[in-house]
Amino acid sequence: MARPAQHLPPTPPSPGDSAPELVQPRFAWLPAVGTWKYHALLSAVALFVLGPLGGIAASYMNFSVGFFVGGQVLAGILGSAVTYGYGAEGKHGANYMQTMAASVASLCAMSVLIQAMVWMGMEMPPAWHLMLFVGCVGMFAVGVGMLYTPLLVDKLQLDYPSGLAVANILRALTDKRLLKASISKLGGGTALGALVAYATEKSARVAALGTSAATVGAGMIVGSRITVPAIVMAVIGAMLTPYLREIGWLGPNDPFRKVGFLLGLGMICGAAVVDLSLLAVQATRRIRARGSDAAGAEEEAWKKVNVSRLLAWVVGWGAATLLVGTLVLGQPLVWLLVGLGLALLFVLINGISYGITDQNPISSAFVISVMVMSLMGLTNPLVGLMGATILLVSTSVGVDMQQDRSTGWRLGTNRVTQFRYQVLGIVMGALLCVGLARVFMAAYPALTINLLDNPKAEVGQWGSAMTYKLVGAIRGLGTLSDSTVKMLLIGLVLGFVIQAVRKGVLSRPGYQRFVKGSRVGFAVGWSMDALLLSSPYASSFGGFVAFPAAMWFGAGGIFTSLWNTLSQRGQKSHVAGSPGQGEALPEDMSSMSLIGGGLIAGESLFFLIVGLIGLASLLA
Repeated sequence: MARPAQHLPPTPPSPGDSAPELVQPRFAWLPAVGTWKYHALLSAVALFVLGPLGGIAASYMNFSVGFFVGGQVLAGILGSAVTYGYGAEGKHGANYMQTMAASVASLCAMSVLIQAMVWMGMEMPPAWHLMLFVGCVGMFAVGVGMLYTPLLVDKLQLDYPSGLAVANILRALTDKRLLKASISKLGGGTALGALVAYATEKSARVAALGTSAATVGAGMIVGSRITVPAIVMAVIGAMLTPYLREIGWLGPNDPFRKVGFLLGLGMICGAAVVDLSLLAVQATRRIRARGSDAAGAEEEAWKKVNVSRLLAWVVGWGAATLLVGTLVLGQPLVWLLVGLGLALLFVLINGISYGITDQNPISSAFVISVMVMSLMGLTNPLVGLMGATILLVSTSVGVDMQQDRSTGWRLGTNRVTQFRYQVLGIVMGALLCVGLARVFMAAYPALTINLLDNPKAEVGQWGSAMTYKLVGAIRGLGTLSDSTVKMLLIGLVLGFVIQAVRKGVLSRPGYQRFVKGSRVGFAVGWSMDALLLSSPYASSFGGFVAFPAAMWFGAGGIFTSLWNTLSQRGQKSHVAGSPGQGEALPEDMSSMSLIGGGLIAGESLFFLIVGLIGLASLLA
């Protein structure tokens, strides 16, 4: 699959990574790296401060505006303040903390599922029953996310723009050398991101533009070969909209994205079939070669994971999910199994989408799960909701796991330790997910009003857009339209054919030599990747989001490509040192990636502050 040229291998671990006992903290009160006191400090701050902080903001945002900002960037910035005393080695401690805190926040955002159960009139089980179920699903999802890490992070080397932003932030804020070289770009991007978010929130004219600093920032990180295909898809969708309305696939005022997300998901699935088939062939060849030739490069210590134990973890927590779902919550076994099976598929598919575009289409995956259950004959919305809950939680937590591993991949952070931090975050997240839902709905009864049945109800700022989409989709069980199935099938065929041609033609050595050998070749290569034979993964973004969002995402990538071309991209950046000397920066800390990461961080910080202020004013 096509990926931006600026995406490069991770920065080699520093000497302190392999010998943390040699690290001397700048402050005497800090515990030594690697000791139980060290991990206790990091865990306490992440579990009881950073995680709940991000979790409260995520729940508030989902209940009010229907979306939430991921906690990685926020927790990375705040965690760096705690680990600054460890110097460059502090990036690993801060990474552990943001991993744990982000897990708490991503599960807390799923509190809308409890609200959906209330809207649908489901008899609410005891809180600890729900906490146990959500916790089991979260543990299952963490294992699935880790299983896909070697494929998505190591093999395909997807960008995960927010993961790259977190890695750059951790490196910069914990290393004086990098901080000096990058602070103006990172800080300027952060200030600009917060300013744009403020303008969007306060000005109707700016909001009407559909701009988002984080969307532009993500585009700046991945480049035009990924963002231009999203523009092409959005433009094609806009041109087709009148026709789709004419044939009844769209309502008179419906936007393209109402069916476009089905096309996008289908394209991802079709392309994934091609890629997974090729990877299976490669894996078979490696296994055979390993039997005759045991020589090979040894895997780095920080990457090593016991695959057998990981598989046992996934199977064990999958079984626990089934036991809790059937024996404690009284749900039919078959639909819980369907939920687990779909989770295995969509953690991979959504992980690819997130890795390329920084968008995790969990709502789209939820709708697809409803479609699948409809085709299988399920008509009970309450049962469907519980099965789809497995998918929704899994895609949130599992994809979050992959992004965290991408950050660790760039920093050389120990994966097993990072996994353990994420597991602890799931425990706290499961408790807070149900707890926050109960607290919010008890304090604000407007959250319990089903807005589909009561569209004119006065609910104040509690728009509950996410819950509205979930309940609206689950009510569609048993009423699947022909247009829905056809659009998904069209996407499957397009994705499969395009990716097969790309793998068969664009990956040939002769073609690769041509596009790298001259300006003409470069232009042809860019045109094929961005316009004529675009990656289905990149194109699909144009179907997931509103037209303005696709344009802003594309603008970020185009700006980066123009900047890199005009500034003779490829020339190494250096940090000022002694006269006449310099030390190279990590190559993935380019000017555009730093500014783009700053834009993402700025918007995240703004909405965190807005969420906390809004919640505090309501509680006052």
